[in-house]
Amino acid sequence: MANWRINGIALVAIGAALWGMDSVFLVDLLKYFTSIEIILFEHVLLAFFAVPVIWFSRHQLRGLGVKGWGALLFISWGGSAIASIIFTEAFLYGNASVVLILQKLQPIFAIIMARWLLKEKLPRHFQWFLLVALFGTYLLTFGFTIPSGLTDFRIVGSLLAIGAAVLWGGSTVMGRLLLNHMPFKTVTAARFFMALPFLLVLVLFSNPNWVQMGQHVIIPAAFLNVLFQALFPSLISLLLYYKGLSTTKASYATIAELAFPATGLLLNWLVLHQGITWGQFIGFVVVWIVVFQIARYQDKDTSTITYPSAITDISMEAE
Repeated sequence: MANWRINGIALVAIGAALWGMDSVFLVDLLKYFTSIEIILFEHVLLAFFAVPVIWFSRHQLRGLGVKGWGALLFISWGGSAIASIIFTEAFLYGNASVVLILQKLQPIFAIIMARWLLKEKLPRHFQWFLLVALFGTYLLTFGFTIPSGLTDFRIVGSLLAIGAAVLWGGSTVMGRLLLNHMPFKTVTAARFFMALPFLLVLVLFSNPNWVQMGQHVIIPAAFLNVLFQALFPSLISLLLYYKGLSTTKASYATIAELAFPATGLLLNWLVLHQGITWGQFIGFVVVWIVVFQIARYQDKDTSTITYPSAITDISMEAE
């Protein structure tokens, strides 16, 4: 058992570390494409995984009711498409490290939505944890400074990042509903596949420059960057993370997930030359302690569903 626990923690840490590489590559891609175009290209590549899985699992989709299809639309359009777009857009306005670390708020939003939609029991002292988390979020965004106004770029970047965390946290809850009807791989494939036409519509309405887009996508560096984003932070990291999570307690997983900010902060400092202030570092510590304490309470309380603090959308837990 101990050996499985060690292996599980290692897989969670590797998956989280791959997520931490997101910002370095996304910032470079934004030189060639808009946020919507980047996410569209990623989903086109992910379709090579999604289509075969859906074909062989198509009988599982036929049994979905109205609630099931609604949940699937939420995780595909909301989590996979909109959340990914605004998360990418946030890098244009805020510090890349802060944008990444704010995703640690996802489990808090997941718990709130589970209480609202599924009538699940909240962890003990959750209201106090929420207040402390809000304080940590302020420090992450502004440090020990006071914002200059609503047009402060830090506010825009942080709001976009928090919006992504809300949608991804909600996708975790919606995924719980779907896992009652189909396995994890099928739901993941359906999420990628159903987001694709929605993203195509968004691109069409954004009045894209198709000639310029075509010229950029055949640039080897740009294409390989998109391919890397689709394979590692979007797919392989999720499979590793949830494989590890299936044999790891949430409190242990929360510790292992420190590989995410550690990797992200290191790469952002080395490649993007972006650091964080002491105030922002304290904010990160506050948010992480809150998430860790919530996970400890969930490990003790079997009546409360454990929500992993994923940093990018996986939409549901493994069975």
